[in-house]
Amino acid sequence: MHVSNPFNEGTLKSNERLDDLLTHQLHIIQSRDVFSFSMDAVLLARFAGVPPRGKILDLCTGNGVIPLLLSTRTKAAITGVEIQPRLADMARRSVVWNKLEHQIHIHEGDLRYYIEHSGYGSFDAITVNPPYMPVGIGERNENEYVANARHELNGTLDDIVAACAKLVRTGGRVSMVHRPSRLIEITQTLRKWKLETKRIRFVHPHVEAEANMVLIEAVRDGRPDVKLLAPLIVYNSQRQYNEEIMQIYYGNHQPETRIEPT
Repeated sequence: MHVSNPFNEGTLKSNERLDDLLTHQLHIIQSRDVFSFSMDAVLLARFAGVPPRGKILDLCTGNGVIPLLLSTRTKAAITGVEIQPRLADMARRSVVWNKLEHQIHIHEGDLRYYIEHSGYGSFDAITVNPPYMPVGIGERNENEYVANARHELNGTLDDIVAACAKLVRTGGRVSMVHRPSRLIEITQTLRKWKLETKRIRFVHPHVEAEANMVLIEAVRDGRPDVKLLAPLIVYNSQRQYNEEIMQIYYGNHQPETRIEPT
């Protein structure tokens, strides 16, 4: 939901807008020029197992939506890593607008080398909403921001999982949202890097449709023991959000008019 600009003059840049995250009075800077967050990020932020305190890392953070949403669930220190300067800048300004500088830090850089800043096993939990398509698969969008969001231009699935495995502590959790078509590859790659899959939940647009998203949680050096959770159905037969989706987006403050977020 777009809201009027309450920033001081100059805080929002050309073609930027301030959107309502519909929870805890949080807002986020977005732009038509870059890739805006979508439902997969929101679902991951609610699905991920996070500690009440400690340290959380969000890789491929984009404009910082997952750290912002995680701040409503935990007092832990949250770091977001984003390689694209414009998106990292938007994320930082969103953090400042929401007065969350004490909890959220945005690091601009390549996740494959972030360990040089943090050291091994520094985080209790990691979230990641990575690009879904390998390079060469599917048509590449001419918009560089969309292309980076959709294709593995800055690291393969293996690169991303390897980074997670090095950065999370033993017993720590790594949560990811991805496409069901790559589930076998994902679980095999997680196990290769000693991340054992513990929870899987498929997301379906409606009850008769195939899943178009999958939420996965793995534990560093965990034992093999996976739970396949009940499917999450987005829309009911009236093409309105199901109650669980409404709860995820709006909590206990559900509006009379159901507005689908950007």
